[in-house]
Amino acid sequence: MTPLRLYIAGTHSSGKTTLARRIEMELRATGITVVRTGGFAKRAAELGFPKMTRHTAQSTAWIINTTSAATLEAELTADVVIVDRTPYDALAYYLAALQHRGEHPDPEALSRLTGLAQLACPRPAVFLATVLDPALPVAVHPGKDPDRADTAFREAVDQQLHRALKAYHVPHIPVPGDGHAAAVEAAVETIASAWAAAA
Repeated sequence: MTPLRLYIAGTHSSGKTTLARRIEMELRATGITVVRTGGFAKRAAELGFPKMTRHTAQSTAWIINTTSAATLEAELTADVVIVDRTPYDALAYYLAALQHRGEHPDPEALSRLTGLAQLACPRPAVFLATVLDPALPVAVHPGKDPDRADTAFREAVDQQLHRALKAYHVPHIPVPGDGHAAAVEAAVETIASAWAAAA
């Protein structure tokens, strides 16, 4: 059976990773093998790519391609792959970074990145997109990029993400701050039903 994909998109400190962990735990409890991918922005920074408000077309392309490759690799052993930060997240961070710097995207670069994101995100079983509650505090940890504490940038990423999902007609479920429990239930039910039907 072809593994199922579950995408979770959202700006930082919007509850995205907590949501992914809860869904992973629930699916594992049903006996489904789950692999969760993520952490590519950190790896990009470790390699020397700029990040957060300094994102470039090159760093964005690396994250999109690496996310896609990791997802395909995870499908070799998993029944379900949870993609924590989608290619559309990378696109949103790039556009928010340009906005922060007062720059405009190069049309050719934006077209290429959009095409990469669309190719890397074939229609999944479930696509969740957190909706930022600006009142949520920003989780800042020692050693983290200080840009994480920039609330205007965090909000810009959220806006760019939802704008892109709408513009490119990506079917998704918006998840407000008080809707995580319902999102977990809906995601687990959809995945479990799809898996049972194909088994």
